Parts: sequence; C-alpha cells; structure tokens
Amino acid sequence: MTRVTSVETLESAGRISMRGDGLSAPAQPSGDSKHHIQPAAYIQQGENPPESEPLELPAPAESSTAKLTIEQLEEMALESNPTLIEAQARVDAARGKWVQVGLPPNTVLGYSGQQLGSGGEAEQQGLFAGQEFVRGGKLRLNRAIVAQEIAKAEQIWAAQQQRVLTDVRLGYYEVLIAQRRREVAQRLVEIANESVKAADALLNAKEVSQVDVMRAQVELQTDQLLLKNARNAYAAAWSRLATVLGIPDIEPRPLSGDLEGSVVDIDPDEARAEIMGQSPEITAALADVERARWAIDRAYAEPIPNLDVQGVVQSDNSTGSSNANLQVSIPIPWRNRNQGGMRQAQAELIAAEQAVSRVELNLQRRLASVFQRYANARNQVQDYAKTDGILDNAKATLESVRKGYQAGEFAYLDLLTAQRTYSQTNLAYIEALGELWAATVEIEGLLLKDSLDSQESRAQSGEPK
Repeated sequence: MTRVTSVETLESAGRISMRGDGLSAPAQPSGDSKHHIQPAAYIQQGENPPESEPLELPAPAESSTAKLTIEQLEEMALESNPTLIEAQARVDAARGKWVQVGLPPNTVLGYSGQQLGSGGEAEQQGLFAGQEFVRGGKLRLNRAIVAQEIAKAEQIWAAQQQRVLTDVRLGYYEVLIAQRRREVAQRLVEIANESVKAADALLNAKEVSQVDVMRAQVELQTDQLLLKNARNAYAAAWSRLATVLGIPDIEPRPLSGDLEGSVVDIDPDEARAEIMGQSPEITAALADVERARWAIDRAYAEPIPNLDVQGVVQSDNSTGSSNANLQVSIPIPWRNRNQGGMRQAQAELIAAEQAVSRVELNLQRRLASVFQRYANARNQVQDYAKTDGILDNAKATLESVRKGYQAGEFAYLDLLTAQRTYSQTNLAYIEALGELWAATVEIEGLLLKDSLDSQESRAQSGEPK
C-alpha cells in the first residue's frame, strides 16, 4: 500500500522541516513579506470557516518602514514616558523646598500710635520694624535635611528610569516572542491544511477511513484557533509596549532582534553583589537614614531660642519731640524643650536604618524568585536546543514516523501525532526563550520594572517606593 502522495505533498509545499530550531518558513504569498498574518481565506486555502469563530482582536497593521531596534524603543520611552517627567518634577520640587527652608524670616514693618483720643495734644505716632533672628543653625540644618530629600528624589527618579528601560526591554522581547509564535502558528495551520487535503486524497483512494479525515480536520481547526490566539497575543503585546513608550497610538512595526542570540551567563553571587551595590532603591533608603540623622541635630537645635528684635521711632506731640524704643525678646525653653521631637527623631532614625535592611532583604527575595525563573528557563532552552536534545529528538521522531508511514508501518494518526508533538515542542521552546529573556532583563535591570504602577501600589505590594 503506497502512501507517499501525502508526505510528498507536505514536503513539496515546504510544510515539514527537519531543522532543530523550529519549523521551516513556508513560501510567502505575493505582497509585503513583512506581513506574517495572512487573510483567513489564504490560511484555509478555500476551506469554509466554522460557523462560530472565537473572538479575535483586530490585528495591528504593521508599517512597511524599517525595523525598530531596542535602542530606538528605549529612546522613545525616555522622551515620552510620563512617569519620568513626574519623577523629575518631584526632584525639582525638592530643590525648591531646599531653597525655601533656608530662608530667614521676613522683616516686619508697621505703624505705632498712642493717645490717639487726646485731640492731637498727647498723641504719639511712629513706625516700627521687627526682625526675628534664627539661632542654633536651624536654617542650615533645615537645608541639610532637605538635601537628603533631594538625594532620595534623585534616586527615585533613577529607579523610575530603570523601571522604564526594563519595561521597554520586557515589552520588546514579548513582542518578538509573540511575533515568532504567530509565525509558527501560521505554519502549523498550513501543515494541518495540507494534511486535510492529503487525508481526503487517501480517502478517495480508499486507503484511510473517514475517521482519519475527521482527525485531520480537528487538527486544522485546533491550529486555526491557535493562530487566532497568537494574533491576539501579538496585538496585546504591541499595545502594552506602546503604553510603556508613552505613545499609545504608535503604529506597530517589525522589531529587529535575535531571540536565539547569546544570552548572558548570570552568576547568582555576582548578580546579588551588583544589585546590592547599584540599586537606587538601597541608595534612596540610605538617603532616608542620612535625613533622619540630620533631623536629630535639628530636633536638638529646636530648643535654642530665636531672638526677636523690635525698634520704634515716633513723634510725641505732648513734648514736641521724637523718641525711639528698642525691644528685645527671647523665649525661655523651660517648659517646652522639644522633648517629644527629639524622641521622634531618634525613633525615625532607627526606623530608617531598619528600612535599609528591609529593602536589602526584599531585593534578595525578589532576586531568588527571578533567578529561579532564569535558571529553569536556561535549562529548558539548553535541553531543547542542544545536540540530541528535545528538538532534535522530536525531529528524529517525525522523520522516523514519516518513513514508517511511507512504508505502511504507521497509521495516519501516528503521522498527525508526530507532527503535533513536533509543533508543540517548537512552541514550548519559544515560550522558554521568552521566559529566559524576561528573567535576564529583570536581573540586568536591578529587579526594577512595572514603571506605570504608582508608588502607592508598590508600597502596598511590599516593594520600596
């Protein structure tokens, strides 16, 4: 019994690949070769669509311009992401506060009048000026405290910039993965479509039963649904990337990149040391410690009384002369010595020091989770792609089943099963690549991501602001 026809049809159409890194690219239809999403009529090649199709997001139309690089995407985000402008404005606000808290009190000018009801005979009228002199270096200490607030705001800005860059890189690889998944799903639909045609031909030759044709049709419908979901995933990935860029209506374009390029070999100890030494979250927490220390000095300076000086120059109608008065006052700190403020400042220093430890522990906890994802994904990618790995074995299995099918040793269902295993293996490999790049980007980005989340939401989740 000869069954070469269906396999030859699959091979001649370029539907089956024996490469270890994925299915071979099918022949592209005429038109723009950058458009990987084809109309349903082309995918199904004349087959009638099902009566009720799953909901599918509108497929974004890709621009025909040059591919975008990750560097271009990062530049767009740094220019347009509103959270960076917000963080910079908070830095500017802290700098304005620094100026304000170091300014001395204004001079007081006023009018002085006495004996105004004497008909002008005993009236005394004049002008007075008053000035409060701040003592104990309070203004200098005020600025020292706010200088640390500026340092913290600058670190928050640096952390936000890193979050934006990390989110751009995560979105970049997410789109690449979705792009690859969509292309593979497209090819799987074409494989399944050719299988249906081959099964129909074999049925007409009475070499298979109607059940085999039905199985091939189920496989085609399953792959068509997979393609629709892949299109949705691609559209959603581009939408998420666009929001991080701060350009929500940007036209989707192909991205330049190699998912299977060399991935950085990350050592957990080196990664931990780098994060602990460079994390702006830790630096911001240390700025809080310095602020608390200056706040203690300021609390102890508070009881030092300020000097209030007031002078009056007036004319005296009763004597026809002018006179001057000088008044100097100073509060006596015998009841209020800022005892509560000192205790508060000391307690806040302890809290700030412990917050540094909390941030460090939080980073180590997050690194442990992300590194586990990285290690697992790296193992998966290596096991899939290595010689005699999962991809090679899936390829060899497909070759063996194909040859056995040609020789009449395997049923048509065996060939379909081998094709499905091969396709699922390639899809799983793509998912592992995506997870590997995501974990790598997070570690290299000092575990900073989710740039569009508010500081309040990060505080509620236990992460530092």
